[in-house]
Amino acid sequence: MSEQNGRHTMNRVLIFAAAGEAATGLALLLAPSLVGQLLLGAELTGIAVTVARVAGIALIGLGLACWPGKALIGMLTYSAAVTLYLAYVGIAGSSAGTLLWPAVVLHAILTALLARAATSDQETKT
Repeated sequence: MSEQNGRHTMNRVLIFAAAGEAATGLALLLAPSLVGQLLLGAELTGIAVTVARVAGIALIGLGLACWPGKALIGMLTYSAAVTLYLAYVGIAGSSAGTLLWPAVVLHAILTALLARAATSDQETKT
């Protein structure tokens, strides 16, 4: 097998894996209890739903990060989405631990830094 064929095969496998993780993440985000029932045989309730949705956001970010050449965009997507979701959880008042708001602030800062890096990366390429 030539080196180019090997890379092409690896990219196809990577795309397949990235799409699968992103699809699982989207399912966790939209229907965490159903995914829990289908995967683990138990419906997710209470705080497990919040944790499952954060895991879903992470899997979407992972899927984007594993898409060939898109690591920065994947991490930016994850950080922005988890910032918004955790802020929503805190504002809605359904759950709020001691580290919830510091986590929101940390992810907001990371999102800004990643967006700046993505912008400067685009400027460098043009």
